[in-house]
Amino acid sequence: MLSKLFVRNYAIIEALEVSFSGHLNIITGETGAGKSILVGALGLVLGDRADSTVLRDDASKTVVEALFTAADRPALAELLSQWDLEACDELLLRREVAATGKSRAFINDTPVNLSQLQAIASRLVDMHQQFHTLDLARDTFQRAVLDAFCAHADVLKSFRAAYQAYTLRKARLEAARAALERDSREMDYYRFLCDELRELSWGAQELEELEAELRLLSHADQTRQVLTRICFDLSESDHPLVHQLKTVLNQLQSLGNVHPALPPLAERLSSAFLELRDLSGELRQMSDGIASDPRRMDEIASRIAHGQRLMKKHGVRTSAELLELQASLEQRVAAVVEAGAGLEALQSELQQALAWAEDLARQLSEARNREAPLLAVRVGALLHRVGMPNAALRIECSEVPLYEGGLEEVRFLFDANRSGRFEPLSKVASGGELSRLMLSIKSLVAGSLDMPTLIYDEIDAGISGEAARQVGILMKDLASRHQVLSITHQPQIASRADAHFHVYKEASRGGLQTRIRALDEAGRVDAIAQMMGGENPSAVVLKNARELIAGGPTPPRLGRRR
Repeated sequence: MLSKLFVRNYAIIEALEVSFSGHLNIITGETGAGKSILVGALGLVLGDRADSTVLRDDASKTVVEALFTAADRPALAELLSQWDLEACDELLLRREVAATGKSRAFINDTPVNLSQLQAIASRLVDMHQQFHTLDLARDTFQRAVLDAFCAHADVLKSFRAAYQAYTLRKARLEAARAALERDSREMDYYRFLCDELRELSWGAQELEELEAELRLLSHADQTRQVLTRICFDLSESDHPLVHQLKTVLNQLQSLGNVHPALPPLAERLSSAFLELRDLSGELRQMSDGIASDPRRMDEIASRIAHGQRLMKKHGVRTSAELLELQASLEQRVAAVVEAGAGLEALQSELQQALAWAEDLARQLSEARNREAPLLAVRVGALLHRVGMPNAALRIECSEVPLYEGGLEEVRFLFDANRSGRFEPLSKVASGGELSRLMLSIKSLVAGSLDMPTLIYDEIDAGISGEAARQVGILMKDLASRHQVLSITHQPQIASRADAHFHVYKEASRGGLQTRIRALDEAGRVDAIAQMMGGENPSAVVLKNARELIAGGPTPPRLGRRR
């Protein structure tokens, strides 16, 4: 709800502030007094384009502020949170325009860009001006209106959840198919690499072990000669080292009783003798086991070359890395095979989700097709009341493949002159006709739609008398559930106001400027009487104005008949 509007230095407005009622606010005044300027200022703070021509005085900036109460608006709170803006019970929208034409926008004193301001404002205000592009011309709004009239909010909510689940599963299936197709193109190559590595049957440390074995075979003769000579020197020469060490050990042991330090030394020498003797035997055994094997050397060289070629091919350095690569390739092949099997499960889930969504969509379709003619008839009756006796609305539900709106597209077609030719609203309806059509429709479904503040700029264009009275009745009914602001020249509409504001011009040192004041009961009578009988209304006209304000019995609220 729009609580307050503050305007400074805008067009012929020096400064003004106005507080609005939560129901029907009527704005009247002489032609040229500045009513549309006031709406223009409101449009500026709601996101309209601006330039320096809006400034009254180039020495200071234009400032327009609009204070809204925004409690219990979850969709609005969600939008604010997306931009890290605090959701609170009051929102202050501010727009500033400098003499250079540069403008800035704020929400609760936080700077925002113009698109963000427009998005927030669209959740707060629904403005209907002459020749303004209306939501009513959009297919999504037409469908929302019909759904509101059908009063199947629970089914609609379930369908949206089902359709979201369907689209999510469809996206998953398409992504899985794309991944499988991509991986399948590489599957043969992966399999070739895996087969190549499996055929090699590479061990974890095989390269290192083969290289060590090849080094030994390459130096077999030299190694055997050295080991043979060592063994000879240790135990087979004329004076073998083992025997010499044995002699020394015997001599040292014979002195064991002579000096107390000699037995430990003899024990150490005994250990050295035993170690040297064992070493001689092991070296002899190793020497006997070493033999040159050219065939084995060729086998090893060939396998090392094969392994090194694969390592170079895959950019690895060790046997362990090559085996890790083999395991990774095998996992990729297995994953592709598993993904192929998983597609069947995803396809099954998709079909279940589709069946659920289609079942709910058919329930929506049944209600829409059943209620569309009734909505058209009831709108036609209201159009007749508001001065459009020859106008008729037709609602077409055309079957289409399942989409986020269901199984049909909803189109509102309009015939303003009983021509028998029904055309889309944007082609055949004038601004005033669209405004009255929108008023009629919203009067029927206002209780079921989350609508913001509604602003009508001269919705009464081209009507008077009973038609204007009926427009006033519809506005009054609509305002019982939503805040409505209306600029009007019709006393029949103005008489229905919960709050009546008069816009006028006043001379000042800076020239003429627009002012606005809230009217009390006497002021309302005078204003409506002047609308009926001119600047100096007679007593009879004043009496008629009072009777018009008093009105007759309030008609029943409009809405979905049950």
